[in-house]
Amino acid sequence: MTEQEPATAGSTGNVNPSERTPAERSRTFTGILVNTALANITTSYLWFALTFWVYLETRNVIATGVIGGAYMLLIALSSISFGTFVDRYRKLAVMRFAAGFTLVMFVLSGVMFLLTPEQALLDLSQPWFWIFTLIILVGAVVENMRNIALSTTVTILIEPDRRANANGLVGMVQGLMFIVTSVLSGLSVGLLGMGWTVVVALVLTALAFAHLLTLRLPEEVRAAASDAQGGFDFRGSWAAVMAISGLFALIIFSTFNNFIGGVYMALMDPYGLEMFPVEIWGTVFAIGATGFILGGALIGKFGLGANPLRTLLIAVAVMGIVGAVFTLREWAWLYIAGIWLYMALVPVVEAAEQTVIQKVVPLPRQGRVFGFAMAFESAAAPITAFLIAPIAQYWIIPYARSAEGAEQLQPLLGEGTSRGIALVFLVAGLIMIVVALLAFLTPVYRRVTASYAQAAEEEQGENADTSTMR
Repeated sequence: MTEQEPATAGSTGNVNPSERTPAERSRTFTGILVNTALANITTSYLWFALTFWVYLETRNVIATGVIGGAYMLLIALSSISFGTFVDRYRKLAVMRFAAGFTLVMFVLSGVMFLLTPEQALLDLSQPWFWIFTLIILVGAVVENMRNIALSTTVTILIEPDRRANANGLVGMVQGLMFIVTSVLSGLSVGLLGMGWTVVVALVLTALAFAHLLTLRLPEEVRAAASDAQGGFDFRGSWAAVMAISGLFALIIFSTFNNFIGGVYMALMDPYGLEMFPVEIWGTVFAIGATGFILGGALIGKFGLGANPLRTLLIAVAVMGIVGAVFTLREWAWLYIAGIWLYMALVPVVEAAEQTVIQKVVPLPRQGRVFGFAMAFESAAAPITAFLIAPIAQYWIIPYARSAEGAEQLQPLLGEGTSRGIALVFLVAGLIMIVVALLAFLTPVYRRVTASYAQAAEEEQGENADTSTMR
């Protein structure tokens, strides 16, 4: 491995300065984005289906909480390794490896479903349920390596002043993923069953892998020179994060935000499945997820403003307001509208963080920084999910459904079978609001804002010098 060459924030490092026009590079990025979207749709389709299937067969929120929490925990444990490999190897090669690995794991899950009686797979006291779930989740988790690589291709292929817009398009595609997968997963489980759902996932994964083999990235003749070492470069990841003033604090804030997100991850599906049949719930969630597309499209059109961090904090505060009120009454329209607004804000938060990192961190270290951030932020949600699922199952939900609890909660939360979950959502939303507003007052907010502004000025200076030379 060669020593890392000096590189400024946002530079492309050891990458071929292709003479292709920005429009040509944008088309390459679009091809990679579409392929990643197909892969994300496939893995999410199978993961959503697994969650729906398990809850419908067991009616146990602990099971759904464990599935969601295990998924995020696996991402947390593997993301630094993913970022290390993204820095060490060519981005397209990393994507191909991830796609091939996911295909193998989904094949194994299909074989196991075929050979194991369904009742044994649904028995939480037996190892078969956990093995089957783990195989699917590992395949889905490794596919996330592609998302880290995708974030670095934005730096390689997209002009600096358009990266926020490109990140918005990434968010829009993720919204499409939610819509397609939630509809397909609900219909698959309700009409086809879990077995045929696995078959569909296998076919789509194979198609995405085949398409990926046809893509080319001529801008990257070899991996950018990097100081990444081994397969788990925690020291390098830590050094890359700490080299930028305030960046670690930004990651910590996003991590805390994911603590709250774990509440929704554990309880949103049970709430929806109590309100709607599974076939309808998938469609309802898809309607809500159209907000994801609108949010990403608006960023793609207008960007994030001069200070993406300020935009991020405002979006988080509004998310808290939405999360606090969208289940105050057990009304379908309120729940759908709340999901829609919440989803519209998610791309804003994610694109803002990505844009800041792409601006202030050199490309040879971006993979590890994105991986480090994903590791910390992903670790938060499963902790909350593992904690809140049993608390809700054994204490909050029974209390809310008791005569005494229902009477006490009625003035604030109305009536219904899911008032316990609504109480959890209310408290989580209020906490999110307070933390986001307090973040504006911290020195860290001012430091990260200054670092971003300085990097933007340096890029403008470099671009002006390049124009003069031409």
